[in-house]
Amino acid sequence: MSKELLEIRDLYVNAGEKQILQGINLKINKGEIHVIMGPNGSGKTTTANAILNNPEYKKEKGQILFEGENITNSKTDEIARKGIFMSFQLPEEIPGISVTNFLKYAKNKVTGKPVKIFEFKEELKKYMEELSMNSKNMERSLNVGFSGGEKKKNEILQMLVLNPKLAILDETDSGLDVDAIRTVSKGIEMFKNENNAILIITHNTKILHSLKVDYVHVLVNGKIVTTGSQELAKDIEENGYSKYKK
Repeated sequence: MSKELLEIRDLYVNAGEKQILQGINLKINKGEIHVIMGPNGSGKTTTANAILNNPEYKKEKGQILFEGENITNSKTDEIARKGIFMSFQLPEEIPGISVTNFLKYAKNKVTGKPVKIFEFKEELKKYMEELSMNSKNMERSLNVGFSGGEKKKNEILQMLVLNPKLAILDETDSGLDVDAIRTVSKGIEMFKNENNAILIITHNTKILHSLKVDYVHVLVNGKIVTTGSQELAKDIEENGYSKYKK
């Protein structure tokens, strides 16, 4: 059985009239953690949105394959049901919908199976305890009044509950203190296994201090300019992106 989970082939993407991605190629296998790093405006978030086929981003050329199936033009909800999850840089606040009800609805939509509420709440409590989250947040409106750290932990909670095949984490470490980053990293380690994969998108290296990753890709001006090991991230932390911008 193939270990390949996601493949991006020569992908060009526009946002409005501006070309953002200029020929991205990327392969992610099961059991791997990949990181896309780059300065602001380099196309990192565009890459994530292109995978989920956000209609605000227009694909001009290229393909995206998931488990060998072409999902380039699939609808976003169909892509999610196939097993791709994305956490957002700025999580939405949804008044009137509790964390529990949102996750119960999302799990039902992704799996197509009814959710047993008692078992589901016990699962939520277990994960929330592991992530140092207040269990009272289960009944609060989704992200309403949550701190930045609570919102990011809530995204990791969603990942654990929905258990996708590929988790895309967009700037999950943005604005977090050291303790919150460690908790998010712990959630990623809880999630990771030999049958799934993680794509972390970031512009700095904070979250990598507590994680072991397989590949680091540097994205500059819409192109992956180099790929390496975790040592590449250390080099960027020390020297920045200047030598990759030529």
